[in-house]
Amino acid sequence: MTTISPTKFSRVMCGLALTFVLASASLSHAREGVEVGANSAFSKLVPAGEIEQSAAQQYAQMLAQAQEQRALAGSEHPQVQRLRAIARRIIPYANEWNPRAKDWRWEVNLIGSKQINAFCMPGGKIAFYTGILDTLKLTDDEVAMVMGHEIAHALREHARERMGKTAATGLGANLLSQVLGLGQVGQTVTQYGAQLLSLKFSREDESEADLVGLELAARAGYDPRAGITLWRKMSAANKNAPPQWLSTHPAGDTRIADMEAAMAQVVPLYDKAKKPAKPSQQ
Repeated sequence: MTTISPTKFSRVMCGLALTFVLASASLSHAREGVEVGANSAFSKLVPAGEIEQSAAQQYAQMLAQAQEQRALAGSEHPQVQRLRAIARRIIPYANEWNPRAKDWRWEVNLIGSKQINAFCMPGGKIAFYTGILDTLKLTDDEVAMVMGHEIAHALREHARERMGKTAATGLGANLLSQVLGLGQVGQTVTQYGAQLLSLKFSREDESEADLVGLELAARAGYDPRAGITLWRKMSAANKNAPPQWLSTHPAGDTRIADMEAAMAQVVPLYDKAKKPAKPSQQ
């Protein structure tokens, strides 16, 4: 029978204790909120700055057109002030999801249209249509769910990912030999930049944006359970044809089930955001 000396036994026990302490510390510092993994590697094939510049140009053109048609709401419009106030609460939580966001020149505008639609372009260019506010009669919590979802698309660089996949397909077997073929990638940005306003995302992108959007809104103090009421309203509005904002999204029942499953991760963030700050001890 093998015996262990008291000294060796003490070392083994100390090692196990240290391992347990380190593991416990790691668990205690585990990130709160949803887990969706890193941004897609395909997004690295396209320069972020070029996409954001293209988005800013497209956004400016859209605002100019709306202004000409007298459809662009002014800064004093109550709904514009409401949207911008909600954005000011959400945006500070964007940086954790994408370090580029701290340098974005965020904009929030409202366009008069019956479309049930909203979006956030790369670089933080946000637009809502009056149709989504008026038709669905959105509460502030529900607006925050829509806004968080759209901001999540920009933070997770889904447009950049889509262009990167297109670039990779075009480069084919020469992708590695041409060191990512930046000339062809640049052409992809030029070719697809004009479509940023109407770019369609995959269902996986939409589901991911749901989860990240729930967390962003919850951290900002908006009830994530409003995501469920929002999608019930969207389903009710989907009696004949799906609204533009809904057309490429996962089915309402699936989406609601996924959101309900995520509540355990995001409701505590909302509860924490609601708590008043403790007075400082002098």
